[in-house]
Amino acid sequence: MGLLAGKTALVTGGSAGIGLATAVRLAAEGAHVFITGRREAELEAAVEAIGPAATGVTGDIADLADLDRLYEAVRGRGQGLDVLFANAAVASLATLDEITEEHFDALFAVNVRGTLFTVQKALPLLNEGASVILNGSTNGDVGDAGLGVYAATKAAVRSFSRTWANELKGRGIRINTVTPGPTETPALAALTPDAERFRRELSARVPLGRLGHPEEVAAAVAFLASGQSSFITGSSLYVDGGLNQI
Repeated sequence: MGLLAGKTALVTGGSAGIGLATAVRLAAEGAHVFITGRREAELEAAVEAIGPAATGVTGDIADLADLDRLYEAVRGRGQGLDVLFANAAVASLATLDEITEEHFDALFAVNVRGTLFTVQKALPLLNEGASVILNGSTNGDVGDAGLGVYAATKAAVRSFSRTWANELKGRGIRINTVTPGPTETPALAALTPDAERFRRELSARVPLGRLGHPEEVAAAVAFLASGQSSFITGSSLYVDGGLNQI
């Protein structure tokens, strides 16, 4: 019996990177996992890789109609929702003098607005004692050049988890943030044209001397999703190789 046997989970941005690794892990722990993402071909490949324990629903969390369609699919299974990993996010680099309205709006639309409505629209489906995990970032704590808007979105996500943990405690719903450091994902590689140099520079800053693996973040999400973390809410679990800790 896995940690999540008989549970229903949802992972947004579940077709690649941390989202896909988490969907695989939650399914391995016994959950039926709904995954959503904007790219249909990648989503179909992810569902095929996970197998019958996964259901894919194409959509963009920044589009409220897409969220409604996603939750209709979850509702149709008839078992509510026990685990929500609000993982979907976007990132791009721009220093203060380079930030445009389009850059700001694109990041806040997905990372803040999308995360908020992902959780809000899940409320009628969340079962008593459900676990909601938001995907944060160590960038929300620091001032790395070029990541000001992205960092602000992740600081907002961390703030959401504290407030929502307080607001939903009466239903026994726990809200936590998982806070990854630099992790080897397609999104990380896409941030800069010189991806290999970027990886080396990031690895050199991490006390453990390497980037994280998506599966390591997925293990932390599985812990927060399960009864093993039953006395943890409103917290931020860092999976950063010590980057922001020592």
